[in-house]
Amino acid sequence: MVPSTYSLTEIQQRIDEVKRFLSVTLGIANAHTVEFYTHDVWKQLMAVSPEEVLSAVSSCTDQQREPEHRGKEQTGTKFGFCRNTNRLVDTHELLQMAKVYSVPGLGVSLSRNELLQALRENRPQSSASAAEMGTEVEPDEFMNSKKSHEVQSMSEVVACLAQCCGVKQVIDVGSGKGYLSSFLSLQYGLRVYGIDSSSTNTHGAQERNRKIKKFSRVYQKRSKAVKALAEVTHSPQEELLQIKPGINGGCGVLHDDGPGIPEEEDKVLTSLSDVNPVVERPSEPNPETEEVFLSALSLDVIQTTPPRISPSQLSAEERERRKRENLEKKALNRSKSAGAMFSTLTSYVTAETELRELISELEDAIMVGLHTCGDLAPSTLRMFVAKPELAAVCSVGCCYHLLSEEFDTARQECLHSVCGFPLSQYLRSQSWFCGRNARMSACLALERVSHGQGIQMESLFYRAVLHVILRDHYGSYKSEKRVGNVYSKAKSFVDYVRQALRRLELDESKLSDHDIQGYHDAYRPRMDEMHAFNMLKVTLAPCIEGLILLDRLCYLKEQEDVSFCALVQLFDPLLSPRCYAVVGLKS
Repeated sequence: MVPSTYSLTEIQQRIDEVKRFLSVTLGIANAHTVEFYTHDVWKQLMAVSPEEVLSAVSSCTDQQREPEHRGKEQTGTKFGFCRNTNRLVDTHELLQMAKVYSVPGLGVSLSRNELLQALRENRPQSSASAAEMGTEVEPDEFMNSKKSHEVQSMSEVVACLAQCCGVKQVIDVGSGKGYLSSFLSLQYGLRVYGIDSSSTNTHGAQERNRKIKKFSRVYQKRSKAVKALAEVTHSPQEELLQIKPGINGGCGVLHDDGPGIPEEEDKVLTSLSDVNPVVERPSEPNPETEEVFLSALSLDVIQTTPPRISPSQLSAEERERRKRENLEKKALNRSKSAGAMFSTLTSYVTAETELRELISELEDAIMVGLHTCGDLAPSTLRMFVAKPELAAVCSVGCCYHLLSEEFDTARQECLHSVCGFPLSQYLRSQSWFCGRNARMSACLALERVSHGQGIQMESLFYRAVLHVILRDHYGSYKSEKRVGNVYSKAKSFVDYVRQALRRLELDESKLSDHDIQGYHDAYRPRMDEMHAFNMLKVTLAPCIEGLILLDRLCYLKEQEDVSFCALVQLFDPLLSPRCYAVVGLKS
């Protein structure tokens, strides 16, 4: 099989490097924005001005300098922090080291093309190419651009994994709306089982798949009609005749039943034409125009269609022959699509789940997950290792803030169950934990922020100042109730505070509008502190995500029966920030 890029020892060394960096810088990521002013976070952690930080971040983004060598530190500082005070004194050093300890800087990932090339070189000679396995489907017709990019990129990798392993079944864990499952089934002819814990999702996915299959059939018929027209247009008779669309119907094709299209196809095209102007209904033929046109041609260039004969006028032998042909065609179509199917199952799955109890027809299969939330991503890898029927895995995780941590001192998330982080025995032996706020920071999208899609700073500022008001006037500012998305509905800061107090069921009569506005005016000059601090959080996000992903990769490398595993960048991070997949194959 394909050789692994790095050994277990080398991955463990990379983990140690990232841990060493985060042990110094994780305080920034773990500082909660809500408590930014009440805990005076800037003064605690920063010995530089907000302007200096913002300038350094801007210049670092503009210049796109290459990261310096790992381990290189300035005298008296450690990753930009003063060794004595533990406060940031060198922003440029911190930013450069953050690049070094991100996944791209560590150089531990493969590109999607590198993986595909390796898989294609190692697939069985008798297997068909991915493009030959199913029916062409246009995902842009029923997905947004982000989802289309993700589904197309990941499905090709999954199809190649299936060819390498010689399997036809795929289990899509956390299948959601079923976009990936439907595409794998229709495009690559794979038998896909989509499992999701939400019955709303599974029922919706089944209905969506039905509509996509219906559209796919119509799309294929239209494609064949266009192809037939192209063949006619480029025939040897082209010099004698240029057939214009519309004479024999919209596609220029005559059917046995006369011009037009089947009723079911017509309905689908009607609904699609409402949202897609490219899909046009065939125009009605004009008998008079057709007759005049044909009469102007010589007889040797006219190929007339034989008149349709009524079934009652056919001989018994001819009727039997046609019936036999139709049955053979239907049987052939059924055999082509027998392996391709998408079934939805509603179930909450963990590493202990018996897949054969959920799927009675289960054979050797591949397990996949596209943006599986929180603990579901590590559970997917645990299932892959534990189940002998799973030949390969391709898992893209997300929502790191929903991960449970085994060694979190708060112990809020996994008291009675298997935790999602750390997954590898190597990190577990060191009792490492990140903290929820740091995992929340790992969800930030550095590439998008770098390209101008900035953080909504005003909403964060409003929430932090509200926290000051709660501390000063309501004694306790810890509440089981959440403020929620009040900002989007508020007309001003005063309105925001009043709505928040009502939601928290607190007495808003304690404060006048003038009092509330006074807090806003007092902290407004310090808004740059929050902006600069959050930009540093964004800069550290790839390092925290990198540690989580390296832990998962290390876990697979610790398994004796896993012959190949790698971290693969499947997606464009600007379109899909959670762009890395953990891929593994068994011996």
